[in-house]
Amino acid sequence: MEKKKLLSILSAVARHKYLITIVIGVLFIGFIDENSFMQRVKYDIQISGLKEEIKKYNAINDSANTQLEKLKRNPRYIEKIARERYFMKADDEDIFVISTDNVNDDTEK
Repeated sequence: MEKKKLLSILSAVARHKYLITIVIGVLFIGFIDENSFMQRVKYDIQISGLKEEIKKYNAINDSANTQLEKLKRNPRYIEKIARERYFMKADDEDIFVISTDNVNDDTEK
């Protein structure tokens, strides 16, 4: 009985050997292997995201280089940066900082 089942399974495998080989090959190439099609798609998405990050950081770098050149050429620009970013002031002046935060944020909690 067991021998008949084994022979019928081997017969089915022998009849469909090309189909089985193709299915296993497609599974291996498409999904299982570390160089599979799915892995390649993941890498392409990751590369695309990294390229966007590179563009963002290049823009930041260009902006910083432009400001550095302005700082090298114009000493008054240093004063402008100090006033705008760090709220520095001269000895004979006062600075008022206007906040855009909502006053009701603390009372709503």
